[in-house]
Amino acid sequence: MGKIISFANQKGGVGKTTTCINLAAYVAAMGKKVLVLDLDPQGNATSGLGIEKDKDLKTIYDLISGDTDVNDVIKQTIVENLDIIPSTVDLAGAEIEMVQMPQREKIIKGILDPIKDSYDFIMIDCPPSLGLITVNSLTASDSVIIPITCEFFSLEGLTQLMNTIKLIKYHLNPSIDIEGVVMTMKDKRSNLTAQVSDEILKFFGKRVFFTYIPRNIRLAEAPSHGEPILIYEPSSKGAEAYMSLAEEFLDRNKVKYNTITRDTKIKLREVKNNG
Repeated sequence: MGKIISFANQKGGVGKTTTCINLAAYVAAMGKKVLVLDLDPQGNATSGLGIEKDKDLKTIYDLISGDTDVNDVIKQTIVENLDIIPSTVDLAGAEIEMVQMPQREKIIKGILDPIKDSYDFIMIDCPPSLGLITVNSLTASDSVIIPITCEFFSLEGLTQLMNTIKLIKYHLNPSIDIEGVVMTMKDKRSNLTAQVSDEILKFFGKRVFFTYIPRNIRLAEAPSHGEPILIYEPSSKGAEAYMSLAEEFLDRNKVKYNTITRDTKIKLREVKNNG
């Protein structure tokens, strides 16, 4: 049975989408079947994985509206074993429509349940809010990954996020748990970074992943090319960090995986060149 994981943080600009798509890409490249569900109306995960947002694109909005079948919406990405349910700005109006729907907190769960066993992991990129769409994502998920920057303001919203997860666990989804916390955009030279990192470790303890994501220009460039970092620049420090995070993630889940070798990277580069 597949595992559903939400990437959530109501604060924007913390590397949530970057972490979702790049972790998903590496896990897929290591031989696991992965689906990304883009639940952010900005659709950054969609464009970051190279999906063109044309007028004929079927999206998660069509599924919420009940206008189409889930298998007609799933798109293959440039990475083998990695699919996506895309999103566009149309999703912005869905939250208002969902308020009137029966079982409104469980709409996304109803969409994912029939396809859950088709994937090893389903990774959901949540919007930067704690509204009904995020509540739906958490209700459908087995666990949550919280990306957080090593900056003071990132700590301020954590209590609200943790309270939301606690309420979801009590009222809607008793099995949900925190998968882990990923520290992003980390600058080891900064004293403030070290202080905030210490606070994050005190708050979350062993739930914090050992792997952190450094500030890296290649990571910032990759989405504009519609490519995850393992294809855009697999030798960059950002790529090395996400590969390490994927290994740690799979180790925590006690899942066997294929090591990404030099030959694998060459194959991925050929896919890019032929694409």
